[in-house]
Amino acid sequence: MKIGILSRGANLYSTRRLVEAAEERSHEVQVVDYLRCYMNITTRNPKIMFAGEPLLFDAIIPRISAQRTFYGTAIVRQFEMMGVYSPNDSQAITRSRDKLRSLQILTQTDVGMPITSFADSTLDADGLIEAVGGAPLIIKLLEGTQGVGVVLAESKSAARSVIAAFRQQNSNILVQEFIKESKGTDVRCLVIGNKVVAAMERRGIDGEFRSNLHQGGKATPVTLTPTERKMARTAARALGLNIAGVDLIRSSRGPLVMEVNSSPGIEGVEVATGVDVAKLIVEFIEKNIPTKPLKRRPIA
Repeated sequence: MKIGILSRGANLYSTRRLVEAAEERSHEVQVVDYLRCYMNITTRNPKIMFAGEPLLFDAIIPRISAQRTFYGTAIVRQFEMMGVYSPNDSQAITRSRDKLRSLQILTQTDVGMPITSFADSTLDADGLIEAVGGAPLIIKLLEGTQGVGVVLAESKSAARSVIAAFRQQNSNILVQEFIKESKGTDVRCLVIGNKVVAAMERRGIDGEFRSNLHQGGKATPVTLTPTERKMARTAARALGLNIAGVDLIRSSRGPLVMEVNSSPGIEGVEVATGVDVAKLIVEFIEKNIPTKPLKRRPIA
């Protein structure tokens, strides 16, 4: 099988591990910087070109960065139109990248979520704040990732100031309740197919409420409850993702889904748990790629 890995960097940990896992299973692998791809959009003959040559794959593994979602998902969509298999399709990636849209979708399931509010105007700031139970509260950029653009406002006046500052930059934000009892920790569940294959607890550094590893957090293996496993699977399935990192937070009223990531990094969870996540991803593709070429998919 010929597999294309859509990634900005061949030396990134997740990309390297996926290449190793695929090659160990005798697949031909090519890492492609999707920003250097260009599309030949013609009737009944869609193509994707890279360095002057057409790209021909049986399957792709999208590693699309949050900052490049628009173009990255356009490339994934073009591959879909060519009949190339992708474990996460373009629509599912787009759903997960829009924090507001993903939360709205999750409200149609039975997963727990933090109380969240959203508005366009700073004239409604007091309403946003009161809707989540007042300060302290969390303010998040819709386009933020890896803990960037997430602010803890400890008072109502501080919340008003942060909301006003973000909106002056025309940034879309969510306001969420602050789960004090989590004490700067969350749980990352790695879902492949309909199975949680690994999980780690991430703990922020002293004085830091964000637990992201990119913000200096530490990871340790963790045992999930049956409820947490079911919740992670349900969240990934609701967004249409076959490969997902589902972030949970443990609250006094049970686990809550904070976010679902369509291109989860695998370094932290592999190092913390010892699970060969890259191998499991390649095995999932082997088991699920159609035996016959996919029909070219229309754009929805």
